[in-house]
Amino acid sequence: MNRTAYAQRLRLPKTLVATLVLTTLSSVGLADEQALYTIGISPSAARIQSDIETLVNFGTRHTLSETESDTRGIGAARRWVHAEFERISRACGGCLEVMYVSDTVSGTSRIPNPVEVVNVIAIQRGTRDSNRFVMMSGDIDNRVSDPMDFTSDSPGANDNASGMAGVLETARVLSQYRFPGSILYVGLSGEEQGLNGGEILARHALAQGWHLQAVVNNDMIGNIRGINGVVNNSTARVFSEGTRYVETQDEATQRRFQGGELDSASRNLARYIDTMADLYVPNLDVMMVYRLDRFGRGGHHRPFNEVGLPAVRIMETNENYHWQHQDVRVENGIAYGDVIEHVDFDYAAKLTALNAVTLASMAWAPAPPTQVSIRGQVSPDTTLSWQKVPGAAAYRVHWRLTTDAQWTHSRSVGNVDSFTLENVVIDNYFFGVSSVSEDGLQSPVVFPGPAGAF
Repeated sequence: MNRTAYAQRLRLPKTLVATLVLTTLSSVGLADEQALYTIGISPSAARIQSDIETLVNFGTRHTLSETESDTRGIGAARRWVHAEFERISRACGGCLEVMYVSDTVSGTSRIPNPVEVVNVIAIQRGTRDSNRFVMMSGDIDNRVSDPMDFTSDSPGANDNASGMAGVLETARVLSQYRFPGSILYVGLSGEEQGLNGGEILARHALAQGWHLQAVVNNDMIGNIRGINGVVNNSTARVFSEGTRYVETQDEATQRRFQGGELDSASRNLARYIDTMADLYVPNLDVMMVYRLDRFGRGGHHRPFNEVGLPAVRIMETNENYHWQHQDVRVENGIAYGDVIEHVDFDYAAKLTALNAVTLASMAWAPAPPTQVSIRGQVSPDTTLSWQKVPGAAAYRVHWRLTTDAQWTHSRSVGNVDSFTLENVVIDNYFFGVSSVSEDGLQSPVVFPGPAGAF
Protein backbone atom coordinates (compact mmCIF):
# COMPACT_ATOMS: atom_id res chain seq x y z
CA MET A 1 0.00 0.00 0.00
CA ASN A 2 1.46 3.39 -0.96
CA ARG A 3 1.43 6.41 1.35
CA THR A 4 -1.58 8.03 -0.30
CA ALA A 5 -3.61 4.84 0.04
CA TYR A 6 -2.46 4.43 3.63
CA ALA A 7 -3.53 7.97 4.53
CA GLN A 8 -6.88 7.37 2.83
CA ARG A 9 -7.29 4.13 4.78
CA LEU A 10 -7.13 6.23 7.92
CA ARG A 11 -10.24 8.10 6.70
CA LEU A 12 -8.60 11.53 6.80
CA PRO A 13 -10.06 14.52 4.93
CA LYS A 14 -8.66 14.96 1.42
CA THR A 15 -6.82 18.15 2.33
CA LEU A 16 -5.13 16.42 5.25
CA VAL A 17 -4.32 13.42 3.06
CA ALA A 18 -2.49 15.68 0.63
CA THR A 19 -0.62 17.42 3.44
CA LEU A 20 0.36 14.13 5.07
CA VAL A 21 1.66 12.63 1.84
CA LEU A 22 3.66 15.71 0.85
CA THR A 23 5.09 16.12 4.34
CA THR A 24 6.09 12.45 4.56
CA LEU A 25 7.64 12.27 1.11
CA SER A 26 9.60 15.46 1.63
CA SER A 27 10.94 14.38 5.01
CA VAL A 28 11.97 10.79 4.31
CA GLY A 29 15.34 10.31 2.68
CA LEU A 30 14.91 8.49 -0.64
CA ALA A 31 17.78 6.10 0.13
CA ASP A 32 16.23 5.04 3.44
CA GLU A 33 12.79 4.78 1.86
CA GLN A 34 14.07 2.59 -0.96
CA ALA A 35 16.04 0.47 1.50
CA LEU A 36 12.88 -0.35 3.47
CA TYR A 37 11.04 -1.29 0.28
CA THR A 38 13.98 -3.50 -0.68
CA ILE A 39 14.12 -5.11 2.75
CA GLY A 40 10.38 -5.81 2.51
CA ILE A 41 10.93 -8.17 -0.43
CA SER A 42 14.41 -9.49 0.40
CA PRO A 43 13.82 -12.57 2.61
CA SER A 44 14.29 -15.78 0.62
CA ALA A 45 11.69 -18.56 0.84
CA ALA A 46 14.32 -21.01 -0.42
CA ARG A 47 16.80 -20.16 2.34
CA ILE A 48 14.04 -20.35 4.95
CA GLN A 49 13.02 -23.76 3.61
CA SER A 50 16.62 -24.97 3.83
CA ASP A 51 16.94 -23.80 7.44
CA ILE A 52 13.65 -25.45 8.45
CA GLU A 53 14.73 -28.70 6.80
CA THR A 54 18.01 -28.61 8.74
CA LEU A 55 16.22 -28.05 12.05
CA VAL A 56 13.69 -30.80 11.34
CA ASN A 57 16.53 -33.22 10.54
CA PHE A 58 17.85 -32.99 14.10
CA GLY A 59 15.07 -35.48 14.94
CA THR A 60 14.01 -33.80 18.16
CA ARG A 61 14.87 -30.44 19.68
CA HIS A 62 13.20 -31.04 23.01
CA THR A 63 14.79 -29.04 25.83
CA LEU A 64 15.55 -32.27 27.74
CA SER A 65 16.92 -34.11 24.71
CA GLU A 66 20.43 -35.16 23.71
CA THR A 67 23.16 -32.51 23.99
CA GLU A 68 26.33 -34.43 23.03
CA SER A 69 25.37 -35.70 19.58
CA ASP A 70 26.32 -33.67 16.51
CA THR A 71 23.29 -34.84 14.56
CA ARG A 72 20.38 -35.20 16.98
CA GLY A 73 18.87 -33.25 19.85
CA ILE A 74 18.79 -29.75 21.27
CA GLY A 75 22.57 -29.55 21.67
CA ALA A 76 23.23 -30.16 17.97
CA ALA A 77 20.45 -27.73 17.01
CA ARG A 78 21.73 -24.84 19.09
CA ARG A 79 25.32 -25.37 17.95
CA TRP A 80 24.11 -25.26 14.34
CA VAL A 81 22.22 -22.00 15.00
CA HIS A 82 25.39 -20.57 16.57
CA ALA A 83 27.42 -21.67 13.54
CA GLU A 84 24.90 -20.07 11.16
CA PHE A 85 25.14 -16.77 12.99
CA GLU A 86 28.93 -17.02 12.75
CA ARG A 87 28.65 -17.72 9.02
CA ILE A 88 26.42 -14.66 8.57
CA SER A 89 28.89 -12.58 10.56
CA ARG A 90 31.81 -13.65 8.37
CA ALA A 91 29.83 -12.60 5.29
CA CYS A 92 29.36 -9.08 6.70
CA GLY A 93 32.94 -8.64 7.85
CA GLY A 94 32.39 -9.69 11.46
CA CYS A 95 29.41 -7.42 12.08
CA LEU A 96 27.74 -9.82 14.57
CA GLU A 97 28.76 -10.72 18.11
CA VAL A 98 27.63 -14.33 18.57
CA MET A 99 27.27 -15.87 22.02
CA TYR A 100 25.33 -18.22 24.28
CA VAL A 101 23.27 -16.92 27.19
CA SER A 102 22.23 -19.73 29.51
CA ASP A 103 21.26 -20.78 33.01
CA THR A 104 20.34 -23.97 34.82
CA VAL A 105 16.65 -24.63 35.43
CA SER A 106 15.17 -27.26 37.75
CA GLY A 107 12.34 -27.96 40.15
CA THR A 108 9.46 -27.23 37.76
CA SER A 109 6.73 -29.56 36.55
CA ARG A 110 8.35 -29.85 33.12
CA ILE A 111 12.01 -29.62 34.21
CA PRO A 112 12.14 -31.64 37.45
CA ASN A 113 15.92 -32.21 37.30
CA PRO A 114 18.63 -29.63 36.60
CA VAL A 115 18.98 -28.81 32.90
CA GLU A 116 21.03 -26.09 31.23
CA VAL A 117 18.74 -23.98 29.05
CA VAL A 118 20.83 -22.31 26.36
CA ASN A 119 19.87 -19.37 24.15
CA VAL A 120 21.85 -18.36 21.08
CA ILE A 121 22.34 -14.61 20.58
CA ALA A 122 23.76 -12.51 17.75
CA ILE A 123 24.20 -8.76 18.28
CA GLN A 124 24.52 -6.30 15.43
CA ARG A 125 25.90 -3.24 17.22
CA GLY A 126 24.58 0.18 16.38
CA THR A 127 26.93 2.82 15.01
CA ARG A 128 25.79 5.58 17.37
CA ASP A 129 23.34 4.35 20.02
CA SER A 130 24.77 0.91 20.67
CA ASN A 131 22.98 0.30 23.99
CA ARG A 132 19.55 0.76 22.38
CA PHE A 133 18.23 -2.58 21.12
CA VAL A 134 15.42 -4.00 19.07
CA MET A 135 15.10 -7.77 19.11
CA MET A 136 13.65 -10.56 16.97
CA SER A 137 13.31 -14.02 18.50
CA GLY A 138 12.26 -17.52 17.53
CA ASP A 139 12.38 -20.79 19.44
CA ILE A 140 14.92 -23.57 18.92
CA ASP A 141 13.09 -26.20 21.00
CA ASN A 142 9.92 -28.18 20.28
CA ARG A 143 7.75 -31.04 21.61
CA VAL A 144 5.26 -33.80 20.75
CA SER A 145 2.01 -34.78 22.51
CA ASP A 146 3.65 -35.55 25.86
CA PRO A 147 5.63 -32.47 26.93
CA MET A 148 8.04 -34.72 28.82
CA ASP A 149 8.77 -37.02 25.84
CA PHE A 150 12.30 -36.02 24.83
CA THR A 151 13.21 -39.11 22.77
CA SER A 152 10.49 -39.47 20.11
CA ASP A 153 10.95 -37.88 16.71
CA SER A 154 9.54 -34.36 16.81
CA PRO A 155 9.86 -32.42 13.54
CA GLY A 156 8.60 -29.08 14.91
CA ALA A 157 8.64 -27.67 11.39
CA ASN A 158 6.21 -24.82 11.96
CA ASP A 159 6.39 -24.73 15.77
CA ASN A 160 8.91 -23.35 15.80
CA ALA A 161 11.53 -24.03 13.16
CA SER A 162 9.67 -21.45 11.05
CA GLY A 163 10.30 -18.72 13.63
CA MET A 164 13.94 -19.70 14.11
CA ALA A 165 14.51 -19.79 10.36
CA GLY A 166 12.93 -16.35 10.12
CA VAL A 167 15.42 -14.99 12.66
CA LEU A 168 18.36 -16.38 10.71
CA GLU A 169 17.06 -14.98 7.43
CA THR A 170 16.43 -11.57 8.96
CA ALA A 171 20.03 -11.54 10.18
CA ARG A 172 21.21 -12.33 6.65
CA VAL A 173 19.18 -9.46 5.19
CA LEU A 174 19.82 -6.76 7.79
CA SER A 175 23.50 -7.53 8.28
CA GLN A 176 24.00 -5.92 4.85
CA TYR A 177 23.05 -2.55 6.36
CA ARG A 178 24.30 -0.37 9.19
CA PHE A 179 22.05 1.21 11.80
CA PRO A 180 22.44 3.77 14.60
CA GLY A 181 20.69 1.41 17.04
CA SER A 182 21.57 -2.22 17.80
CA ILE A 183 19.68 -5.32 16.68
CA LEU A 184 19.45 -8.61 18.56
CA TYR A 185 18.80 -11.85 16.66
CA VAL A 186 17.82 -14.53 19.16
CA GLY A 187 17.17 -18.26 19.28
CA LEU A 188 15.42 -19.02 22.58
CA SER A 189 15.25 -22.43 24.24
CA GLY A 190 12.98 -23.96 26.86
CA GLU A 191 9.78 -22.41 25.48
CA GLU A 192 7.75 -25.61 25.60
CA GLN A 193 8.97 -26.39 29.11
CA GLY A 194 7.82 -23.11 30.64
CA LEU A 195 9.20 -20.08 28.74
CA ASN A 196 12.55 -20.64 30.45
CA GLY A 197 14.83 -19.18 27.80
CA GLY A 198 12.88 -15.94 27.68
CA GLU A 199 13.08 -15.56 31.44
CA ILE A 200 16.84 -16.12 31.31
CA LEU A 201 17.40 -13.59 28.55
CA ALA A 202 15.08 -10.99 30.11
CA ARG A 203 17.11 -11.18 33.33
CA HIS A 204 20.31 -10.94 31.31
CA ALA A 205 19.06 -7.84 29.47
CA LEU A 206 18.27 -6.09 32.74
CA ALA A 207 21.59 -7.10 34.28
CA GLN A 208 23.46 -5.75 31.24
CA GLY A 209 21.53 -2.50 31.35
CA TRP A 210 20.30 -2.90 27.77
CA HIS A 211 17.74 -0.33 26.62
CA LEU A 212 15.56 -2.98 24.98
CA GLN A 213 12.78 -0.99 23.32
CA ALA A 214 11.16 -3.79 21.31
CA VAL A 215 10.95 -7.58 21.52
CA VAL A 216 9.30 -9.13 18.46
CA ASN A 217 8.74 -12.82 19.13
CA ASN A 218 7.92 -15.15 16.24
CA ASP A 219 6.15 -18.38 17.07
CA MET A 220 4.61 -20.27 14.15
CA ILE A 221 4.89 -18.11 11.03
CA GLY A 222 4.57 -20.79 8.34
CA ASN A 223 1.05 -22.23 8.24
CA ILE A 224 -1.70 -20.88 5.97
CA ARG A 225 -4.29 -23.69 6.36
CA GLY A 226 -6.43 -23.35 9.44
CA ILE A 227 -8.29 -26.13 11.20
CA ASN A 228 -11.38 -23.99 10.47
CA GLY A 229 -10.95 -24.64 6.74
CA VAL A 230 -9.66 -21.15 5.96
CA VAL A 231 -6.63 -20.88 3.67
CA ASN A 232 -5.01 -17.46 3.93
CA ASN A 233 -1.52 -16.28 3.04
CA SER A 234 -2.07 -12.53 3.27
CA THR A 235 -2.69 -11.82 6.96
CA ALA A 236 -0.74 -12.15 10.20
CA ARG A 237 -1.63 -11.67 13.84
CA VAL A 238 0.23 -9.47 16.31
CA PHE A 239 -0.62 -10.09 19.97
CA SER A 240 0.10 -7.36 22.52
CA GLU A 241 -0.76 -6.73 26.15
CA GLY A 242 -2.73 -3.63 27.15
CA THR A 243 -2.15 -2.66 30.76
CA ARG A 244 1.50 -3.14 31.70
CA TYR A 245 2.14 -6.21 33.84
CA VAL A 246 4.54 -4.28 36.09
CA GLU A 247 2.17 -1.40 36.78
CA THR A 248 2.24 -0.12 40.36
CA GLN A 249 -0.83 0.85 42.36
CA ASP A 250 -0.04 4.56 41.96
CA GLU A 251 0.34 4.09 38.22
CA ALA A 252 -2.94 2.20 38.08
CA THR A 253 -4.68 5.09 39.80
CA GLN A 254 -3.19 7.54 37.30
CA ARG A 255 -4.24 5.33 34.38
CA ARG A 256 -7.78 5.11 35.68
CA PHE A 257 -8.23 8.87 35.32
CA GLN A 258 -6.03 9.50 32.27
CA GLY A 259 -6.45 6.33 30.19
CA GLY A 260 -3.77 4.02 28.83
CA GLU A 261 -5.39 0.57 28.94
CA LEU A 262 -5.01 0.42 25.14
CA ASP A 263 -1.66 2.17 24.91
CA SER A 264 1.11 0.25 26.60
CA ALA A 265 4.46 0.34 24.83
CA SER A 266 3.70 -3.18 23.60
CA ARG A 267 0.39 -2.07 22.13
CA ASN A 268 2.01 0.88 20.31
CA LEU A 269 4.75 -1.45 19.08
CA ALA A 270 1.96 -3.56 17.55
CA ARG A 271 0.56 -0.46 15.85
CA TYR A 272 4.01 0.30 14.49
CA ILE A 273 4.27 -3.21 13.04
CA ASP A 274 0.85 -2.80 11.45
CA THR A 275 2.03 0.40 9.76
CA MET A 276 5.21 -1.30 8.51
CA ALA A 277 3.11 -4.01 6.86
CA ASP A 278 0.92 -1.45 5.13
CA LEU A 279 3.87 0.55 3.84
CA TYR A 280 6.56 -1.96 2.98
CA VAL A 281 5.40 -5.60 2.78
CA PRO A 282 3.37 -6.43 -0.33
CA ASN A 283 0.06 -8.22 0.12
CA LEU A 284 0.14 -8.47 3.90
CA ASP A 285 -2.38 -7.13 6.37
CA VAL A 286 -1.85 -7.24 10.13
CA MET A 287 -4.60 -8.23 12.54
CA MET A 288 -3.81 -6.56 15.84
CA VAL A 289 -5.15 -8.76 18.62
CA TYR A 290 -5.64 -6.87 21.86
CA ARG A 291 -4.58 -9.72 24.14
CA LEU A 292 -1.25 -10.88 25.56
CA ASP A 293 -1.50 -14.11 23.58
CA ARG A 294 -4.04 -16.63 22.35
CA PHE A 295 -6.80 -17.37 24.83
CA GLY A 296 -5.33 -19.18 27.83
CA ARG A 297 -2.01 -19.84 26.07
CA GLY A 298 1.47 -18.37 26.22
CA GLY A 299 4.53 -17.44 24.20
CA HIS A 300 8.10 -16.37 24.65
CA HIS A 301 7.39 -12.64 24.54
CA ARG A 302 5.63 -12.91 27.91
CA PRO A 303 8.76 -13.09 30.13
CA PHE A 304 9.86 -9.76 28.68
CA ASN A 305 6.47 -8.19 29.40
CA GLU A 306 6.75 -9.49 32.95
CA VAL A 307 9.91 -7.44 33.59
CA GLY A 308 8.41 -4.33 31.99
CA LEU A 309 9.87 -4.54 28.46
CA PRO A 310 7.80 -3.90 25.31
CA ALA A 311 7.16 -7.26 23.65
CA VAL A 312 4.70 -8.71 21.12
CA ARG A 313 4.08 -11.96 19.30
CA ILE A 314 3.86 -12.29 15.51
CA MET A 315 2.25 -15.44 14.13
CA GLU A 316 0.03 -16.92 11.46
CA THR A 317 -3.67 -16.04 11.47
CA ASN A 318 -5.17 -19.51 11.07
CA GLU A 319 -3.81 -22.36 13.17
CA ASN A 320 -4.27 -26.09 12.69
CA TYR A 321 -4.25 -27.77 16.09
CA HIS A 322 -3.74 -31.22 14.54
CA TRP A 323 -0.29 -30.00 13.52
CA GLN A 324 0.81 -28.62 16.89
CA HIS A 325 2.19 -30.50 19.91
CA GLN A 326 1.26 -33.84 18.37
CA ASP A 327 2.94 -37.20 17.83
CA VAL A 328 3.33 -37.84 14.10
CA ARG A 329 0.57 -40.34 13.25
CA VAL A 330 -2.64 -40.99 11.33
CA GLU A 331 -5.68 -41.54 13.52
CA ASN A 332 -9.29 -41.87 12.36
CA GLY A 333 -8.22 -40.65 8.96
CA ILE A 334 -6.61 -37.49 10.36
CA ALA A 335 -2.89 -36.85 9.86
CA TYR A 336 -1.32 -35.41 13.01
CA GLY A 337 2.12 -33.91 13.48
CA ASP A 338 4.14 -30.77 12.80
CA VAL A 339 5.79 -31.95 9.58
CA ILE A 340 7.50 -29.82 6.97
CA GLU A 341 4.85 -30.56 4.33
CA HIS A 342 2.50 -28.20 6.16
CA VAL A 343 4.82 -25.17 5.98
CA ASP A 344 4.26 -22.53 3.31
CA PHE A 345 7.74 -21.09 2.77
CA ASP A 346 6.60 -18.05 0.78
CA TYR A 347 4.31 -17.09 3.64
CA ALA A 348 7.10 -17.59 6.18
CA ALA A 349 9.28 -15.30 4.05
CA LYS A 350 6.53 -12.66 4.04
CA LEU A 351 6.25 -12.65 7.84
CA THR A 352 10.03 -12.61 8.07
CA ALA A 353 9.97 -9.49 5.89
CA LEU A 354 7.52 -7.89 8.33
CA ASN A 355 10.04 -8.42 11.12
CA ALA A 356 12.92 -7.17 9.01
CA VAL A 357 11.32 -3.84 8.03
CA THR A 358 10.17 -3.29 11.62
CA LEU A 359 13.63 -3.87 13.08
CA ALA A 360 15.31 -1.81 10.37
CA SER A 361 12.95 1.14 10.72
CA MET A 362 13.25 1.19 14.51
CA ALA A 363 17.04 0.80 14.45
CA TRP A 364 17.36 3.65 11.91
CA ALA A 365 14.89 5.86 13.80
CA PRO A 366 15.70 7.54 17.13
CA ALA A 367 14.54 6.05 20.41
CA PRO A 368 10.97 6.89 21.40
CA PRO A 369 10.72 10.13 23.39
CA THR A 370 10.81 9.86 27.18
CA GLN A 371 8.98 11.53 30.04
CA VAL A 372 5.94 12.22 27.88
CA SER A 373 3.27 14.15 29.77
CA ILE A 374 0.00 15.83 28.89
CA ARG A 375 -2.23 18.59 30.23
CA GLY A 376 -5.37 20.38 29.11
CA GLN A 377 -8.08 19.87 31.69
CA VAL A 378 -10.99 22.33 31.35
CA SER A 379 -9.30 23.90 28.33
CA PRO A 380 -9.96 23.98 24.57
CA ASP A 381 -6.29 23.12 23.95
CA THR A 382 -4.10 20.10 24.63
CA THR A 383 -0.39 20.40 25.48
CA LEU A 384 2.11 17.54 25.20
CA SER A 385 5.62 17.72 26.67
CA TRP A 386 8.52 15.29 26.49
CA GLN A 387 12.24 14.86 26.99
CA LYS A 388 14.32 14.93 23.82
CA VAL A 389 16.29 11.84 22.80
CA PRO A 390 19.64 11.50 20.99
CA GLY A 391 19.41 11.32 17.21
CA ALA A 392 16.00 12.97 16.93
CA ALA A 393 15.81 15.86 14.48
CA ALA A 394 12.10 16.50 15.07
CA TYR A 395 9.02 15.20 16.84
CA ARG A 396 5.48 14.40 15.78
CA VAL A 397 2.35 14.58 17.92
CA HIS A 398 -0.46 12.10 17.27
CA TRP A 399 -4.08 11.79 18.25
CA ARG A 400 -7.04 9.51 17.55
CA LEU A 401 -10.58 8.91 18.69
CA THR A 402 -10.69 6.68 21.74
CA THR A 403 -12.47 3.96 19.72
CA ASP A 404 -9.97 3.93 16.83
CA ALA A 405 -7.42 1.14 16.61
CA GLN A 406 -4.71 3.16 14.85
CA TRP A 407 -3.32 6.68 15.13
CA THR A 408 -5.33 8.65 12.59
CA HIS A 409 -4.10 12.24 13.01
CA SER A 410 -0.58 13.59 13.38
CA ARG A 411 1.39 16.79 13.07
CA SER A 412 5.10 17.43 12.71
CA VAL A 413 6.12 20.00 15.33
CA GLY A 414 9.86 20.40 14.76
CA ASN A 415 12.74 19.94 17.18
CA VAL A 416 10.92 21.07 20.31
CA ASP A 417 10.08 19.47 23.66
CA SER A 418 6.52 20.73 24.01
CA PHE A 419 3.62 21.54 21.73
CA THR A 420 0.05 22.77 22.12
CA LEU A 421 -2.72 21.54 19.84
CA GLU A 422 -5.10 24.46 19.79
CA ASN A 423 -8.82 23.69 19.85
CA VAL A 424 -8.20 19.95 20.18
CA VAL A 425 -9.98 18.99 23.39
CA ILE A 426 -8.11 16.56 25.63
CA ASP A 427 -11.31 14.79 26.72
CA ASN A 428 -12.19 13.56 23.23
CA TYR A 429 -9.02 11.84 22.02
CA PHE A 430 -6.00 9.77 22.93
CA PHE A 431 -2.64 11.44 22.33
CA GLY A 432 1.00 10.48 21.85
CA VAL A 433 4.41 11.63 20.62
CA SER A 434 7.02 10.06 18.36
CA SER A 435 10.60 11.05 17.56
CA VAL A 436 11.78 11.47 13.97
CA SER A 437 15.27 11.14 12.50
CA GLU A 438 16.89 13.61 10.12
CA ASP A 439 15.93 11.23 7.31
CA GLY A 440 12.31 11.15 8.43
CA LEU A 441 12.19 7.70 10.05
CA GLN A 442 9.89 7.59 13.03
CA SER A 443 9.85 5.79 16.38
CA PRO A 444 6.74 4.14 17.80
CA VAL A 445 4.25 6.52 19.36
CA VAL A 446 4.52 7.03 23.13
CA PHE A 447 1.34 7.51 25.16
CA PRO A 448 1.73 10.02 28.01
CA GLY A 449 2.62 8.85 31.51
CA PRO A 450 3.90 5.52 32.84
CA ALA A 451 1.13 3.60 31.07
CA GLY A 452 2.76 4.15 27.69
CA ALA A 453 6.43 4.66 28.48
CA PHE A 454 9.07 2.72 26.56
